[in-house]
Amino acid sequence: MVVVLGEPAGPPATDAAVIEQSWAEPERFEAIFRRYFGRIHQYLAARVGGRYADDLAAEVFTIAFAQRQRYDLARDCARPWLYGIATNLVGTYRRQEQRRYRALARADAQTVASSDEDLVADRVSAAAAGPALAAALAGLSSGDRDVLLLVAVAGLDNQEVALSLGIPHGTVRSRLSRARQRLRESLGGANPADSIEPGGSIDSAASIGPAGGRKEQSHG
Repeated sequence: MVVVLGEPAGPPATDAAVIEQSWAEPERFEAIFRRYFGRIHQYLAARVGGRYADDLAAEVFTIAFAQRQRYDLARDCARPWLYGIATNLVGTYRRQEQRRYRALARADAQTVASSDEDLVADRVSAAAAGPALAAALAGLSSGDRDVLLLVAVAGLDNQEVALSLGIPHGTVRSRLSRARQRLRESLGGANPADSIEPGGSIDSAASIGPAGGRKEQSHG
């Protein structure tokens, strides 16, 4: 029998286990990067556009690595933690996010200016209700928008959103309900889910059930 050293057998370690190992062996943290970088980048691109997402996604993992020894090892899955860092970084780009949504609200597939191409990199569909939806998102408060997009674009459930933002579960529910109602009103009473398709674009921003959230398979 040949034994290959350094390759763990069985199911992958939980995020918490990997992070704990990285305290003494920093290179272990690369596993967290591999697991979540693509999802975090997709979320950030949906919020601030591709031009900024590359740098912000890298910054998320730089911050996470620096803070890894403060990670709560009772939480097997690091996903809420990472999305919380990402959402905090988006907060420093509120003006860019608003500009993005307003450009999308003005745009259609034929009239997007070349300077705005990065704003529609993930192709909000003007043929659907993309412009109306973008305008509605621009009109939400930052707190309501954070909750809505963590559920719709990141795919977190209500409890994960609460952990990400450090707010009570009840606050998540009330913000989500208010955001969905405002989107519905802005879309003329249509179900926002009809204008949204899963997969991380702004088109996903209201594809949410009343209880909130599409649950992803996690490594936790």
